[in-house]
Amino acid sequence: MISSNGLKAIFFDLDGTLRHSVPSGADVFSDYVMTLGLPVDEAARLRAMRWEHLYWASSVDLRDDLLAHSEDTENFWIQYSQRRLVALGAAPEWAVEFAPDVSRHMGEFYKPESIVPEDVRRVLPKLKEAGYILGVISNRDKPFQDLLQEHGIDGFFEFSLAAGEVNTFKPEPGVFEHALRRMNLSPQDVIYVGDNYYADVVGARRAGLRPVLYDPRGVFPDPDCATIRSFDELNSVIKAIE
Repeated sequence: MISSNGLKAIFFDLDGTLRHSVPSGADVFSDYVMTLGLPVDEAARLRAMRWEHLYWASSVDLRDDLLAHSEDTENFWIQYSQRRLVALGAAPEWAVEFAPDVSRHMGEFYKPESIVPEDVRRVLPKLKEAGYILGVISNRDKPFQDLLQEHGIDGFFEFSLAAGEVNTFKPEPGVFEHALRRMNLSPQDVIYVGDNYYADVVGARRAGLRPVLYDPRGVFPDPDCATIRSFDELNSVIKAIE
């Protein structure tokens, strides 16, 4: 499986890529909103998911909300819910009225299971056996090695890096550059696989890595990069990279 084009390493995003929350927060949020009277079709769900990806990619709105509610977690999530309701198609006035209820519902009832999908578990040992250097780069604030251990996948990776450890968050290139220095690799040696176009694809490109978008639901219909819907497709993408 090792490529003949100089590819030496494959780095991965964590949340939404290697590790999933089941059921997804996006679906639970949208399903509850429908009980409040807001019609939500599949197009609206995907639109809100694109907004969500953009928001969490160190967006200006995220930074503003964190600054405004730095000492008030409850109001942060109310503000987030309000923004997401508008992304789903709610009128701003409706979103203001119902955001506290939606935020409270999510806080009380959203208790997802953390899983590693079977296609991930199939592919990781093959990549390791093929000789690729594997690593994980996440926008989390704190190290997450214990989570990899809990899921039984820590042994596949040479390193894991939380952006908060080096105080530079995707899509800024710094966290990727730190990982490259740690592993003594050049950007062209590495592909980066992640589910968030705005953080993972944009960030990897800024650092010179080759991005692969993991998009099982088709959230991004026209991405300008290699895309997979299952990790079983990753080998084909590796072979196609020139």
